[in-house]
Amino acid sequence: QVQLVESGGGLLQAGDSLRLSCAASGRTFSRYRMGWFRQAPGKEREFVAAIKSNFDTYYADSVKGRFTISRDNAKNTAYLQMNSLKSEDTAVYYCAADPLFSDSGITTSYVYWGQGTQVTVSS
Repeated sequence: QVQLVESGGGLLQAGDSLRLSCAASGRTFSRYRMGWFRQAPGKEREFVAAIKSNFDTYYADSVKGRFTISRDNAKNTAYLQMNSLKSEDTAVYYCAADPLFSDSGITTSYVYWGQGTQVTVSS
């Protein structure tokens, strides 16, 4: 069982930067692939970024070049650095974890989920 707690959300203006954190419980964090997803009001949850245990990273086209996912296995924490924020980035951001190493389902299938943190970007 893995518990995930996101933090770092807030109210910002377009063009600002923000870093989200995802603290994970458990001793096997380094083996998990970690993902960030977001859900805007009235929309379905969508994939944002993922990082595998070997530090390979994946991004949605909408955030590529602006967002950076990273992980610190010593701190059991994953991060999402968000730069050049836009109003369309407004959403609840969720952290997710999964024990699979493969690329299969990396944008869709995760076992563990956090409670989410709100990010609001005003234009």
